[in-house]
Amino acid sequence: MSLQVPAYLLSFLNFASKSIGGEGPPLDDPRKINLVAKPITTRQREILTAIIESYISTGEPISSGTLAHSSFAHSMSSATIRNEMAELADAGLLEQPHTSAGRIPSAEAFRIYVGQLTSAPASLPNPSRTDLQTHIDTSFAGLAGASALLERTSHVLAALSSSVGLAIGAAASTDLLEHIHFSRLAQRRVLAVVVTRSGVVRDRVLALDPNTSHDLSSVQLETAANYLNSHFRGWNIDRVRNELARRIDHERTAYQQLADAVDLWSRTVPPGSTQQQSVYIDGVANLIGLPADRDRLRAMLSALEQKQRLIELLNAYIDTTEQSVRVVFDLEQQDPGMAGLVLIAAPAQISGDSTVAILGPKRMNYESAISAVGYIAQLLHRIDSGDQAPLSP
Repeated sequence: MSLQVPAYLLSFLNFASKSIGGEGPPLDDPRKINLVAKPITTRQREILTAIIESYISTGEPISSGTLAHSSFAHSMSSATIRNEMAELADAGLLEQPHTSAGRIPSAEAFRIYVGQLTSAPASLPNPSRTDLQTHIDTSFAGLAGASALLERTSHVLAALSSSVGLAIGAAASTDLLEHIHFSRLAQRRVLAVVVTRSGVVRDRVLALDPNTSHDLSSVQLETAANYLNSHFRGWNIDRVRNELARRIDHERTAYQQLADAVDLWSRTVPPGSTQQQSVYIDGVANLIGLPADRDRLRAMLSALEQKQRLIELLNAYIDTTEQSVRVVFDLEQQDPGMAGLVLIAAPAQISGDSTVAILGPKRMNYESAISAVGYIAQLLHRIDSGDQAPLSP
């Protein structure tokens, strides 16, 4: 049934659409990655890969002589490797922790290594990709519900990576709308009062921007409030915003009167104002064995204890509109307490936008970690969309 809508209710539509949508990260946000200025040769890449894999395995600096024997079976001389390692060091890809020691890979070297893994065809020799996915499927067998799935996610990722497993649940509000009222105070100034089923009363004075909104009469405010009360009493407050957006997008002609209601609602209950995200974390004890000084370890543990900082960290680097796994180094740029750690994370869908992640030292099995994070994100999405039922125990 079409509705008779007065013309004055149309002008907020553009503003309402903008207030519901979102923008991507700015060009200078922390997700950007700096690239090595000078490309490295194929031989240098082979040497760098050998150094990284040796360091992941042993945690020790490696010399050219050891590398010639252990990784190249003397097919490349120690002198040749030494010269190439000097070039890699000059390029900022190798570091020397002590004067007499060998070299270790830098954060930039790990970026190149991870780039190779993510761009090459997937191949997990030990354990195999199939074995890894089977292990994950078994771990999730018999679970249902977002909380149980996310809690298990953090546990599984911590166990597989020997690092910290993280899962950030979708923000949710338990408030239900009982009544909303708008009162005109003055030109372009409106008092909004929201009452929830739990008895919470919220009031906010709205200043209508003359560049994006027109002034509203008392009759127009009453029309918007009546629409919201008649259609959304008893609804979860955050669902109201989503439903208004859906109706405008799909039935613009029939629901043009929503323009004022959406504008007023988005100002009265801004996105995020009622939301709290659940954080699931496991494996913090795995960090205690890291070769870090006492102060840095204390800073790491303090950062992990403050769940809001974890949410901010993941929100800074992970775009929920993307589906790929992201590997982030230099986390100290976002949070000094995360110095020396690397984040492997992916967006997931389980009752809304969520994130699954591993937080650990640079010394980790990247191929296994990236595969585990990516597969669990896909598994949660399939369960959430109904394409796959929870696995039987």
